Amino acid sequence: MTSTLAFNIVQFFPSLSYHLLSCILSKAGFTSKIEQFFSNYLVGRKTQYFWNNFSFLYFNINIRVGQGSILSSILSALYLALVLHILEKCLKNLKILVSILSFVDDGFLLHRVNL
Repeated sequence: MTSTLAFNIVQFFPSLSYHLLSCILSKAGFTSKIEQFFSNYLVGRKTQYFWNNFSFLYFNINIRVGQGSILSSILSALYLALVLHILEKCLKNLKILVSILSFVDDGFLLHRVNL
């Protein structure tokens, strides 16, 4: 028997911290030039919201990866890989064997139960 838990990380892209992403890039062995590039890429961004025909003014936001940008899938994969690795390791230490399937902010946790 298999138990499945589907998940969606709400507001995933707007919530990505460039400080944490910089730490992840450093831990993964990227040079400081690459870290600086992404910090510059992510800081000083602006966003605007639309609702039907009404649009809000632009406002500054420095904690997000732009969803749909050319680099969003790469940056989110680097960000999530660490989180999912830690989760899988913690569950394994608890002797809870799971498979994690993820596509950006959507995913499944699969747990096989032996009866």
